[in-house]
Amino acid sequence: MFYQVNNLNLHVEMEGSGSPLLLLHGFTGSSHTWKPFIPFLSKKHTVIAIDMIGHGKSDAPHDPARYTLEKAADDTIALLDKMNIQTIHLLGYSMGGRLALMIACRYPDRISSLILESSSPGLKTEKERKARRSSDEKLAAFIEEKGITAFVDYWENIPLFQTQKRVTLEEREKVRANRLQNRVHGLANSLRGMGTGRQPSLWSCLPALNMPCLLLAGELDAKYVKIAKEMDKLLPRSNVTIFRDAGHTVHLEKSRPFVKTVAEFLHKIEVK
Repeated sequence: MFYQVNNLNLHVEMEGSGSPLLLLHGFTGSSHTWKPFIPFLSKKHTVIAIDMIGHGKSDAPHDPARYTLEKAADDTIALLDKMNIQTIHLLGYSMGGRLALMIACRYPDRISSLILESSSPGLKTEKERKARRSSDEKLAAFIEEKGITAFVDYWENIPLFQTQKRVTLEEREKVRANRLQNRVHGLANSLRGMGTGRQPSLWSCLPALNMPCLLLAGELDAKYVKIAKEMDKLLPRSNVTIFRDAGHTVHLEKSRPFVKTVAEFLHKIEVK
């Protein structure tokens, strides 16, 4: 189904009943990312999976300024308002986790709990952000020049995703198909508008987030293990789970332990 919020059409998949659980995918993904988990999670929750701006079936505006994390956070809350949903459990992976954290910082009263998989509050210095913006712009230009297929060929072979090659060929083909259905300008502008170089540092926001938080990372993804542990020291009510023999895409590489950990975390919150 589609919802129009702030002159943007967002594609939404919804299933189940119970307390709402909103799922946010990573860069090049879509709501399809969460398809394997929805039957399990929807037993106790109304699961809402969004195609983020520029991805999947949602609108992909041509103005990069429309893609900022701040605007995406406002769009998400406008969507919840249209759906008459006051509070949500919120799970985000990678880019979706950065958006989830932005939503939590801007609208903490709307978040019952926060689950971040392989996510970051952003780079800490403007020097780092400037360098990353330059890198993101080069990647955006590559997408525009070479097209989606060439970009996906490159993207699925970067070091961050090497551990994905351990999963079955069938699973890898599903991920690839999901990436290929994106549009050139949607991905390029996503990098320009909500790439890590454009993300404001949210580290100072963490001590004010009083909702229960679960931080997930794969032990082979050393950068995000370190970030998760740093975040854990600043968040008032957080736990960290590090998945053995997994990399950046924990939900793909360790799908059963991943969904079990998420479900148990949500259950503990709701029985209190």
